[in-house]
Amino acid sequence: MTASHSDSLVVLFGATAGAYGAKLGSDERELILLVWQVVDLHSKKVGTLHKSLVKADNLELSDQCREVSGLTPEGLSKAEPLDRVLQQFSQLVSSDLKLLGRSSYTLCTDGQLLIRQALHPEASKKNFLLSDCFYSFYDLRKEFHACYPNSAPVKDQTIKSMAEYIGLETDESEEDFGVWQVKTMVAIIFSMLSETCNCRFTDPETVKYKYETGPCSKSEAVDSETVIRARGLPWQSSDQDIARFFKGLNIAKGGVALCLNAQGRRNGEALVRFVNPEQRDLALERHKHHMGSRYIEVYKATGEEFLKIAGGTSNEVAQFLSKENQVIIRMRGLPFTATLEDVLGFLGPECPVTGGKEGLLFVKYPDGRPTGDAFVLFSCEEYAQNALRKHKEILGKRYIELFRSTAAEVQQVLNRYLSTPLIPTLPTPIIPVIPPPYTIAAGSIRDCVRLRGLPYTAGIDDILEFMGDATADIKPHGVHMVLNQQGRPSGDAFIQMKSSDRAFLVAQKCHKKMMKDRYVEVFQCSGEEMNFVLMGGTLNRSGLSPPPCLSPPAYAAFQTAAAVIPAEAALYQPQALLSTTRTPQASAAAPPTVTYYPAQAAQLYMNYTAYYPSPPVSPTTVGYIAAPPAAVAAAASATHTPMLPQPGALVRMQGLPYNTGMKEILSFFQGYQYAPDDYNGLIQLNDQARSVLQAPKEWVCL
Repeated sequence: MTASHSDSLVVLFGATAGAYGAKLGSDERELILLVWQVVDLHSKKVGTLHKSLVKADNLELSDQCREVSGLTPEGLSKAEPLDRVLQQFSQLVSSDLKLLGRSSYTLCTDGQLLIRQALHPEASKKNFLLSDCFYSFYDLRKEFHACYPNSAPVKDQTIKSMAEYIGLETDESEEDFGVWQVKTMVAIIFSMLSETCNCRFTDPETVKYKYETGPCSKSEAVDSETVIRARGLPWQSSDQDIARFFKGLNIAKGGVALCLNAQGRRNGEALVRFVNPEQRDLALERHKHHMGSRYIEVYKATGEEFLKIAGGTSNEVAQFLSKENQVIIRMRGLPFTATLEDVLGFLGPECPVTGGKEGLLFVKYPDGRPTGDAFVLFSCEEYAQNALRKHKEILGKRYIELFRSTAAEVQQVLNRYLSTPLIPTLPTPIIPVIPPPYTIAAGSIRDCVRLRGLPYTAGIDDILEFMGDATADIKPHGVHMVLNQQGRPSGDAFIQMKSSDRAFLVAQKCHKKMMKDRYVEVFQCSGEEMNFVLMGGTLNRSGLSPPPCLSPPAYAAFQTAAAVIPAEAALYQPQALLSTTRTPQASAAAPPTVTYYPAQAAQLYMNYTAYYPSPPVSPTTVGYIAAPPAAVAAAASATHTPMLPQPGALVRMQGLPYNTGMKEILSFFQGYQYAPDDYNGLIQLNDQARSVLQAPKEWVCL
């Protein structure tokens, strides 16, 4: 019998302080035992059987480990650490090979878990290098199944089942733990080497030395059974950090795709593509393993998700990423006037860029304008580290951010900017799903209650359960959740009751009652007070404070037109969020109006709140649906309110010089058709909001 890679095998068995068997390495526990023996494939002779205990940093043993291995923390405390044990392993194997007259060997293990899930991850965490012999090994289960095709599937094989299949009689109780396993594996190998089987060990498993970067095309076929999603990553982690987390498993070339959020920054997630489904399944076993002090969640993902993040179609990007084994650095915040020479001069001679100007890629909008981002290639880690030391140094009048990047991030950033429209369009007008008959009532009658201190996870159902029997006295659509300016629960809610007496009883009965793990305060209040809070005002012991979007004179009249709502609430029917105008001349049933409220004023003045409808329909998310254009037009015509002629008619210009005038703006938009009327006639604003929009820093054009 001959082997193409070596003339000997080293049969290796190991155990950790935690799980055993099919779950070996899944709990991040350290190795505590290694047993091995050299087998000469030609003469069928064996070397000395060696057993070595390993001292772990954490000597606490699981119950299963104690029961199966018979080892104790006291015995392990006298052992050597893993790196020294592996040095002894190499020395003893070399000595045994000389006695047998052999020079090369390949490891042979029971399955892949010992090498891929235990040995490599632990060595990576402890920052020591493994010798070359641990990057190639034979999986005895696969070799056995290839030799005996009618045996059990590979994943169901065990040392005992393989021995029983070929008729080996062994008694596990007669040998020490680990010794029996190695002796039985050697006997199985000799059986496979017999003339009847004539098995040849010629195709070993391999572990990649390092992760290889590279581009990915959107036209490439990606098997969904090879992709996972890692969540909870540190924001500064790179593709190499993720590859290190999955050390021992083979990631496909260019198979790490860091996900970006809407602002182009990393969101703590990554999609990772492995070379085959077997490697992916092993990766899923690392769910909640740690990267530093953070645990990482690992879930299944699809090939479509991976291509959406990592795939690209740009020839320019493909050419940029065609240089293999390069370290990619992202530069952010470059002056818009920066040139290739400026960037090369900023990096300096200590950071030579691969290929000079060809190793630089500026990110641009579809019309060729620069975004301030660029990617740079370096041929080695040393040059990349020198570049990273220039983080936040000045180029021109701006400081430049530098951080590690990946091929997938290059694709994502380019795809995002290339798909950005030249003139952003306004969102489709939206209106509440609340039926028109149900509006927030106003008045001084104290027929409402305020709930303060709600758990942030509380929903409508939790509030109804908290109210108990009193839910029968809630007005239809009378539960109003107060949201903060991020659209998340603020911990407050208002309940409209059928009468002030019912509101008083609820406040007495439910005050400081527990909801989940928090007590909730319940106060009686009026519809007027409720409306002020929903508008962004505050209600406390000292009384009412007006919403910050309203000046004191407007507060007294509470005119709807004075309110400023953020961009997400563009083109609401105002009575859905605001109370009706309370003036002596106010009509009892004022017709609805449709108004566009500018986003900038909202950011300055409005602590945006919204509310939820309650019984008989009680959704647990904010429910808004796109308004049909006809409905919006009808609402506008009913009150003769000027409307924007079409979505996308309004654009906002940011970053203008302070001395910019109307002439410069009109010149900038030369060639585009714009409305000749002044925008003030189309937008209902209060004086504060109008002063913000008229500030020379930012203009709104039609």
